Amino acid sequence: MNLNKYRVEPDKLARKCNPAIFKFASTAEIKPLKGIIGQDRAVRSLAFGLDMDSPGYNVYLSGPFGTGKTTLAREMLEKKARHQAVPPDLLYVYNFADPDTPRLIEIPAGKGRILRKDLNEQLEQILEQVSRVFEGEAFEFRKNQVLSSFLEDTNNMYLRLDEEAHKYGFSISRNQNGISTVPLKDGEALKQEEYLSMSEEERADLVRRSAAVQEKINEAFRQYRELEKSMKQKIAALEIETAGSVISPHFNRLSRKYRQFPRVTQYLEEIKKDFLGHLELLIKPEENAPVAWFKNLDRRTALRRYQVNLFVDNSELKSAPLVFENNPTFSNLFGQIEYESEFGVLTTDFTKIKAGSIHRANGGYLVLHVYDLIKNYYVWDTLKRVLKNQQIYIESIGKIIGVTNTETLQPEPVPAKLKVVIIGEPIYYYLLYSLDEEFQKLFKIRADFDIEMERNRQNIMDYARLISSVCESENLRHFSPGAVAGVVEYGSRMAEDQNKLSTLFNKLVEIIYESNRWAEYDKEELVSESHVCKAIAEKRYRSSMMEDKAREYMFRDLVMIDVKGQKVGQINGLAVYEMGEHSFGKPVRITAKTFMGEKGLINIEREILMSGSIHSKGILTLNGYLGAQYAQDKPLTLSASLTFEQSYYGIEGDSASSAELYALLSSLADLPLYQGIAVTGSVNQNGEIQAVGGVNQKIEGFYAVCKHKGLDGRQGVIIPRQNVSQLMLSDEVIAAVETGAFHVWAVATIDEGLEIVTGVPAGIREESGKFTSGSVHELVDKKLSSWSARRAYYGGETDRDNTPKRFRSPRRRREI
Repeated sequence: MNLNKYRVEPDKLARKCNPAIFKFASTAEIKPLKGIIGQDRAVRSLAFGLDMDSPGYNVYLSGPFGTGKTTLAREMLEKKARHQAVPPDLLYVYNFADPDTPRLIEIPAGKGRILRKDLNEQLEQILEQVSRVFEGEAFEFRKNQVLSSFLEDTNNMYLRLDEEAHKYGFSISRNQNGISTVPLKDGEALKQEEYLSMSEEERADLVRRSAAVQEKINEAFRQYRELEKSMKQKIAALEIETAGSVISPHFNRLSRKYRQFPRVTQYLEEIKKDFLGHLELLIKPEENAPVAWFKNLDRRTALRRYQVNLFVDNSELKSAPLVFENNPTFSNLFGQIEYESEFGVLTTDFTKIKAGSIHRANGGYLVLHVYDLIKNYYVWDTLKRVLKNQQIYIESIGKIIGVTNTETLQPEPVPAKLKVVIIGEPIYYYLLYSLDEEFQKLFKIRADFDIEMERNRQNIMDYARLISSVCESENLRHFSPGAVAGVVEYGSRMAEDQNKLSTLFNKLVEIIYESNRWAEYDKEELVSESHVCKAIAEKRYRSSMMEDKAREYMFRDLVMIDVKGQKVGQINGLAVYEMGEHSFGKPVRITAKTFMGEKGLINIEREILMSGSIHSKGILTLNGYLGAQYAQDKPLTLSASLTFEQSYYGIEGDSASSAELYALLSSLADLPLYQGIAVTGSVNQNGEIQAVGGVNQKIEGFYAVCKHKGLDGRQGVIIPRQNVSQLMLSDEVIAAVETGAFHVWAVATIDEGLEIVTGVPAGIREESGKFTSGSVHELVDKKLSSWSARRAYYGGETDRDNTPKRFRSPRRRREI
């Protein structure tokens, strides 16, 4: 039987890159690549999302790690931001009407810093000038006039009071305790013995006159307080008038400078008014005064009201802001209100309001990583609320989750005018889209990054330019044409397709770095193809300990794998294991046992819940194939068991279903299978072989076992025909195929594979309804026909131990 028609020629086992296509001696001669390549869909989607100004058109950059999402986002956002205006500065100032609600002022970029400087300078000048004026002769003179008038009025009032008291026979005297009255007799103070010698009528008259005098004194005190109040009001008015004449020119100057900003001029007017209302606090007290320290503290607190909290300073920006927040904690993203301790009490004010990255990105673009967001529900929920309401509130996380009752400020919200770009893997996009309705409304643009691109001349040259850019930016040795060709072939190997190149640039850059190091070890000026091959081999070696351990068990026959001889109902399947970034293939023995019965096809892994749903589906598909192929003229009478021998872990995937079917048919036909052939490929109910993944690792894994146990020229691997274009095998395997020591066969149907593994034609169903004489299908059909006939002879029913019911004894029937 000619099996050459199924063999894959050596030139199809990998697609080599000819270094001659590169017209340069090294990558130093070509223009470095700017940006990324192979992501036209993502570029187009992101560009459209950035052009959309309508609410909800935020962007989710979706793709596997290492495809250049962050690089593309930075490049395109910087280009877009360059053509947009710088947003205004944001300032928080004291709210004189409601101190717990600091006011927000927007002012053109750069003017916030100037306003803060101007206000501080003018206030310093005002305080100095007001203090100087209050200490000046003119102010003292006018103040003394008021005091003199007050003293004159009080003296006159005292004289009138004394005259009134004399009319009632009393005199009055002033002392440190106030005013006291003294009764008189003959113009002299009444002595005690004279008082004791007075009659009752005289004493009563004295008391009456004393009460009248006291009433006059009380009236005088009321007048005194009115005079004192009037005096203080006159002094306060004088101070306000004097201070106003000093500060008005300063505030008028500021108001003229910022007259185009109404909220600023309003704030300046409020400062002026409040300043004049707190002159007693603002004028610096005497340093030697007993309460000077406390007065200085009050003065600093009062002066803090007139400061400007430059919340967001955009003076250094030349265009719209672009912020990449790599640690989006609640405070880092949304800002916070800080506290300080004063005498054991936590206090705060508007100057303690600190901006977050969302405030700094306001008016531009904010880039976040989805994994960092979804770890904190409150960050994600608050971000959605900001985008939905177009306002940014500054709140503490404790207040949001309700774990603190501390009174705090409630600053005016900041209008949100920004576009948010989230970078993440596709799985997070699907989860958020299906579980979070608000996500659908807020992130309407999805930019998908592909993990592969076409392997055409343009993209191959872009690979070379990528290498050049990495060498230039990192000061590495440049690559020769052969080395570039090696990286291109590695890119196709990563993509597992001869016609594709990988866009996982972070993995490619690792090879560039490591190849440079091996060239350095060899003291070469250029990186050659051998250095690239060495870097790839060493990278694999560092990660392949578990692969070597698994093969060692096979080499020592601790795990039984036959690569020579023939056996019935036994075949080598191929499995792929992933250990982090490293994946490898290894053969696994599959056995099938068939016998007469009605249980059908039993998969041992499925029965004990060691197989996944896809693997179980593949097993159930075999039932469909067997029924369609052999049960058209008779019932399918079959009991069979399938298992992966020495498999102690879960099994998933249907790539072994064709191997399981070969083992099953071998057992039914009593035809031995050559053990030097391993099989991969899934099968459908029509007997067609379907493509599988990891085909390169599977072939190389089986080749390694065959090489160790001895190649005999008959060994090889059967793969689906669709997988031929995905072959990027190692040079060692290709060399073995070229010499005939190893083979790779590609088949499209089960029948083609049967001819390879059995050496017997599979056969076809002829017009008579019978299969081709001597074929595999005829042998299987005969076995199943025999079992069906015996089943009919025995009455069509069997016991659990396959004992025909018609032959049961009465005792046996009762037991059952």
